[in-house]
Amino acid sequence: MLSSRNALAETLSPTPGSPPVEWAIADGLVGYEEAVAAMETRAAAVAAGEAGERVWLLEHPPLYTAGTSARDGDLLQPARFPVHRTGRGGRFTYHGPGQRVAYVMLDLQRRRPDLRAYVAALEAWLIGTLGAFNIRGERREERVGVWVRRPERGEGAEDKIAAIGVRVRRWATFHGISLNVDPDLSHFDGIVPCGVRGCGVTSLVDLGRPVTMPEVDSVLRASFEQVFGETVAVQP
Repeated sequence: MLSSRNALAETLSPTPGSPPVEWAIADGLVGYEEAVAAMETRAAAVAAGEAGERVWLLEHPPLYTAGTSARDGDLLQPARFPVHRTGRGGRFTYHGPGQRVAYVMLDLQRRRPDLRAYVAALEAWLIGTLGAFNIRGERREERVGVWVRRPERGEGAEDKIAAIGVRVRRWATFHGISLNVDPDLSHFDGIVPCGVRGCGVTSLVDLGRPVTMPEVDSVLRASFEQVFGETVAVQP
C-alpha cells in the first residue's frame, strides 16, 4: 500500500514545456473566507485555462474547519474559535498563527487526472520538507497526512505534524496542506484532529527544530519542485 503511494507520487510531473507554478506568500494573517473565495476563483480560472497554476502560502487567525466527513462529536469546544464548514475532504482541523498553510491550485488534467496520485504527491512533498530538518515524516494506511513517531512516550506513540485536505473540480485542485511550524498546540484541544483519537499533534519547534517561517518556506519550495516541477515567485 505505502510503496504504491510512493510510486503514485512520482507521476505528477508537469507536461514538458509547461510554465512554472506560481509561488506566492501572503504577509500577515489572511481571513479564512477571504482565502477560500480567492482560491476558488483561481482554481476555476486554472480549470478554464485562463490562469496558471499557483501555490499560495499563508497563515490564518485561529479557527477550526470542518471537512465533508466531519462528525459533530469531534468538535469538543465549539465556542472556542470560529468554525468554518468547508468543501474540502476530511474532518475537523485547526488553523492558526505559526502554522504554514499552502493552498495548491494545480491542473491535474495536464499532469495526471488521479486524485490518489495527487494526495500521495502532497504527502511526498511534506515528507521531503521534514527530511530537510532531520525529521522522519511517515504515511499511514487509511490516514491522510504526515506523522512522526514519539518513542519517548512509549511503543507505538505518534503525533501528526501535517494535515492534507483537498478538493478537485474539473481536475483543478484547491485547498491543500498545513504544516505545524510553531503554533499554539493547545489550540488543537478543541477538536479531535482529523477524527483520529489516541494520537497527539506536534510541530517543528516542539520537536526541537527552532526554525523561522521563512526558513520553512524556502525548504517547502525546494521540496515542492522535486515533486511537482519548477516554480516562480509572484506577489499574492
